Amino acid sequence: MVQTSRTHEDIVDVLVIGGGPAGATAALYAARAGRSCMVVDKGVASGALGMSRAIANFPGIADPVPGADLVARLRDQAARYGATFETDRVSATSLDGETKTAYGAKGAYRGRALIVATGSMGRTAPLEGEERLTGRGVSYCATCDGFFFRDRTVAVVGGTDEAAEEALVLSRLAQKVHVLVPTESLRAPAELAGQLAAHPVIEVHASTLVEEILGAERVEGLRVKARGARATIPVDGVFLYLQGTRPIVDFLGGRAAVSPDGCLVVDDFLQTTVPGVFAAGDVLCKHLKQAVLAAGEGATAAVAADRYLSGHAKLRPDWS
Repeated sequence: MVQTSRTHEDIVDVLVIGGGPAGATAALYAARAGRSCMVVDKGVASGALGMSRAIANFPGIADPVPGADLVARLRDQAARYGATFETDRVSATSLDGETKTAYGAKGAYRGRALIVATGSMGRTAPLEGEERLTGRGVSYCATCDGFFFRDRTVAVVGGTDEAAEEALVLSRLAQKVHVLVPTESLRAPAELAGQLAAHPVIEVHASTLVEEILGAERVEGLRVKARGARATIPVDGVFLYLQGTRPIVDFLGGRAAVSPDGCLVVDDFLQTTVPGVFAAGDVLCKHLKQAVLAAGEGATAAVAADRYLSGHAKLRPDWS
């Protein structure tokens, strides 16, 4: 993928959170409009399209192609026009003022306009024991908290490239890393999956569901179900990268209005109730979940962000 020398310390014109079809297309349109653009995303295979085995109905793609390959093509096209991509998980944002800031494990990312394209694969309910033990061995960021588990046994729960990358981070610190994959295999690039399989510290457990996080005052283990049989795996910490069907908007801190279903509310220009903050794709829950429709909304959001940055009068928010 083509990249530029831009870093996350720069203030870009358009900051995009989420790099699937909506986010990557938004980056393409923003970059082609001459806007500096950065996309912050958890990984190529972390979204719905990236997990799809074959896409056969995307315009211009005649033969079926793995979803992750299609995402990579979209990103590469945007990068060729100057958009940059950073792999990170955004956990919080600051949306007041002319500069919007997103905070991730690697630092802060700033843009004059923000496009939210994080999809709808957020979890609807925590695991049993998760809330009680959050901060007591339950974590969501290996880069942030891995140091606290040096020379101990930990588990990574999830099957995407994000989970695989985090397992590799933990392998440099922990004595043992169990990777619990709910599906039959990792939904990650073959090279990345191969690194996990060959690593002496990492053990991958396929088709394994976590039913409960065990421990009274701190994490002591996991109760799991694997291929019909239940077992307990002793661990000192657990890092969760599971997915569901709810729009991922928690990092906005309730600043932008959402519908009763948790979907971001936008106007005709895909602007949220926060001026300068736009949204596109499945996070809106307003259409069939199709890559081509998400890509179209990404283009619309980028054009609207460009006009917002130019002071276009039609983009005055009409919320009251």
